[in-house]
Amino acid sequence: MADWVRVCATSELLPGEYQVVYDGDTPIAVFNIDGELYAIEDICTHDGGELTGGVIEGRQVECPRHGARFDIVTGEALSPPAYEPTATFPVKVEDGAVFTRDDRWD
Repeated sequence: MADWVRVCATSELLPGEYQVVYDGDTPIAVFNIDGELYAIEDICTHDGGELTGGVIEGRQVECPRHGARFDIVTGEALSPPAYEPTATFPVKVEDGAVFTRDDRWD
């Protein structure tokens, strides 16, 4: 079972913001959407580029390279050129800090 990785203090992740952390080689972007925290793999399934740095609208993030859109809550690919979802991960808040982990192989 993978250990939880500290992302940041809760005060460092305000609504509309994100933080990126690595769990081993996996880049995980944790987003604050209207006070709720969600984590997805920070990889566009179209070409492997980072999703962070793209426009965030509501619960969607747009890949800054080719414009594919992903649902931050479900990881679903919403528009071409991406057709495969990106992974989602659990998030927890404990003692004023945000944590996540890559739990795909638990």
